[in-house]
Amino acid sequence: MTPSQRAALRRDPIRHIVWRKDRLEVLDQRLLPRRAVFVTCRDARAVARATHDMVLRGAPLIGCAAAYAMALAARRGRLREVLAAEPMLRAARPTAVNLMHALDHMLAVARSGPESTLAARMAEAAERYRQDDLEANARMAEFGARLLAPGSRVITHCNAGALATAGIGTAVGVIRAGWLTGRLSHAYACETRPYLQGSRLTLWELMKAGVPSTLITDSMAAHVMKTERVDAVIVGSDRIAANGDVCNKIGTYALAILARHHGVPFYAVAPTSTVDMATPDGARIPIEERSPREVLEIFGAPIAPRGARARHFAFDVTPASLVTAIVTERGVVSPADEAGLKKLMSPR
Repeated sequence: MTPSQRAALRRDPIRHIVWRKDRLEVLDQRLLPRRAVFVTCRDARAVARATHDMVLRGAPLIGCAAAYAMALAARRGRLREVLAAEPMLRAARPTAVNLMHALDHMLAVARSGPESTLAARMAEAAERYRQDDLEANARMAEFGARLLAPGSRVITHCNAGALATAGIGTAVGVIRAGWLTGRLSHAYACETRPYLQGSRLTLWELMKAGVPSTLITDSMAAHVMKTERVDAVIVGSDRIAANGDVCNKIGTYALAILARHHGVPFYAVAPTSTVDMATPDGARIPIEERSPREVLEIFGAPIAPRGARARHFAFDVTPASLVTAIVTERGVVSPADEAGLKKLMSPR
């Protein structure tokens, strides 16, 4: 990879969270790609609401937003206000472990010095947390692109791109790095029902980056793997258990089963803040269940009979046995198992 290519991986391609010291401005991803509208969050409660309501989403970005929310709570220099904000933010999205990682980190920063420097200390820590994620994205993209043979065609699911992180993205970052270096020739984006992150967000990102890409419905993936050349499935993750089980957007598990049947490598790309060594396996990961309305409606328009029931599990768990490799900013873990993750996560 050339120096200019590496530099491209370290640019924030979409300014979707903007820190203004007294507020956090967040791009409302619910309105993309039709409109680009920013929501202003002036306190931690507003950030928690924006996180819960999917104004912002994507595990690494949720963590970055939480770090800024804690900085907002510290603006008046009172530790008790920071401590009060933490549980509210923690409850906003229970599955994404990056949220917990960011809050634990910011609590440690809050307790590390006097209240007289609390506001400045927290603001600096939040900005550093975002910069660390941006840098991690670039390293993951480079590591992941090396796994692709020249001219590869890949499938991705949900949105694990710039809109889900502080940088170029996790899975989409690998795709973009592959395109930059000639290792990728085409990307298929699954639409990702019911929230349509693939069609609304991932395809938008890929098209803006000039990556040749095609939208497919979730139910087309098996047919595409059977009839087209697909060289890899690349996804992000919201939490990776200690044994290598990967929790990601609902539909990922089915995609992994299809990949195994068709002999296609399955790669999960996520920063080490997504690896939860305190959770032994995927069965212990809390799976968020959201409002059935998000299944029964699209943009407020009903798509099911009046009175119909629905379930909306936001995530599923792919067993480690179906994961070819886990790509992190520290390197690649293959096979995806507890021994490999322990070595990866050991203090350096």
